[in-house]
Amino acid sequence: MSATRLPGTPRLLRALNDRAALELLLERGPLTRARLGELTGLSKVTASQLVERLEERGLVTRVGEQAGGRGPNAQLYAVRPGSAHVVGVDVGPDRVVAACADITGAVIGRVEQSTRDTDDPVGVVHNAVVQAASSAGARLSSVRRIVLGTPGLVDPATGDITFAFNLPRWHSGLLAALREDLHTPVVFENDVNLAAVAEAQSGAAQGVADFVLVWVGAGVGLAIMLGGRLHRGSSGAAARSATCRCPGCRSRATSPGGPSRRSQQPGRG
Repeated sequence: MSATRLPGTPRLLRALNDRAALELLLERGPLTRARLGELTGLSKVTASQLVERLEERGLVTRVGEQAGGRGPNAQLYAVRPGSAHVVGVDVGPDRVVAACADITGAVIGRVEQSTRDTDDPVGVVHNAVVQAASSAGARLSSVRRIVLGTPGLVDPATGDITFAFNLPRWHSGLLAALREDLHTPVVFENDVNLAAVAEAQSGAAQGVADFVLVWVGAGVGLAIMLGGRLHRGSSGAAARSATCRCPGCRSRATSPGGPSRRSQQPGRG
């Protein structure tokens, strides 16, 4: 027996339309109300109401006019860059680098801090995020999400760090502490996974649905993208890092189990 399908509520439909319009303005903007209606399939009246909602919320703004046709020139609208921000934090054993980007993806603020003289990861991240937002001229309240890229493993179920051999003070329970301190959604992600997302979005893997990224640094890390989505595995270790065997490299295994017996055999990966 098939499940009953309920129609979308007006509030949900408005939210979906608003999101579609924002994505179009980010990808193709500036656009007129009429053009937004054509691209979204909405009527002129509905498209006009949509633009008015976004303008009232401070998400879009008028940026000019488009001549042509009868009557007055059509107003052009674009996403207001300062309407929202995100902060990305690159966490390493000796330093953290925080960058603030506006809603268009443009990086507008960046700071770097040493972590050698502190054992307080919450304080380090707090200061880096606040300073990155300040250097971008953004209020902390406009920061909608903070993403921390760290070496090691992140538990897919809890979102917490479960293992990072070179970050001994970054432990389970840190995610909740950071969220409480910053009053903003905070997410941990493996740094190599984030590199793979960047390559898929704007790098060498654009348009490629399935690929593997190999990252050679202090250790060797892998990220797996399948069907355009990260493949983490049930424990977050689908592409575990292993001991680097490069000459002069003194790194140890960066996952609890280290390299598998199979990977240690000559001529087999």
